Amino acid sequence: MSLRPDLDVVAAMVHDGRRVLDLGCGDGALLAHLINDRGCDGTGVEISDEGFHACVARGVPVMVADIDQGLSEVEDDAYDVVILSQTLQATHRPALVLQEMMRVGKVGIVSFPNFAHWRLRWSLAVRGRMPASRSLPYHWYDTPNIHLCSIRDFETLLAHDDLRTIRRVLLDERGRPVGDARRRRPNLLAAGAVYMVGRATP
Repeated sequence: MSLRPDLDVVAAMVHDGRRVLDLGCGDGALLAHLINDRGCDGTGVEISDEGFHACVARGVPVMVADIDQGLSEVEDDAYDVVILSQTLQATHRPALVLQEMMRVGKVGIVSFPNFAHWRLRWSLAVRGRMPASRSLPYHWYDTPNIHLCSIRDFETLLAHDDLRTIRRVLLDERGRPVGDARRRRPNLLAAGAVYMVGRATP
């Protein structure tokens, strides 16, 4: 089974055999790959019935929980890697979710669409309507995304929480890694990003 291009980028950041927690794991496709093909010990967290049942059908260990309420039942450093893929912008309390994932995991992997991408800026400026794109394919009235951010916004949050970027991969509108030209002005030219983050070194 092939993964979406952005999930391929996330999976490539996870070493074989790691303990992985996937927050907002959806249908469990990423975790199934990491468990079956990479030998990881994976667990998913999902709030939707549809996603939960899809994970069960794949044989992926999953628990029902609202990550906006924190991860109080999970011990510190319980996982090697905690993944938050295309989910941060759909949370009510993104700062808390980020803090909790970094408490329970040694490193975190976060991916999100970049709301400062030039196509979205152009659409809003010219059309005067909330923009939609391949990476944000919703109308303003039915979107699950409630805290959209830019690449600069996310990096500001990392600095505020004393977190550091270990690796960053910029994405195009199809979720594929971008070429060199877009790396020069990522906040304007990248449609999304995947970050591996860690706690700031003492």
